[in-house]
Amino acid sequence: MKINGEDRKFDRPMTVAEMLEAEGYKRTAVAVEVNLEIVPKTAYDTRVLQEDDAIEVVKFMGGG
Repeated sequence: MKINGEDRKFDRPMTVAEMLEAEGYKRTAVAVEVNLEIVPKTAYDTRVLQEDDAIEVVKFMGGG
């Protein structure tokens, strides 16, 4: 799969939540898009990622 344009390999299928943890993201501070569709935070624990998925993770940043 590709995460933010970079190829990634995982040993097993995983959910969005598991991928976020493996990649070091806080699930409360990101938005996730899989194959051009935004994944609702309520689906992070159930949406299983596939080997050919294109994933974009966008971090929210504070400031002003």
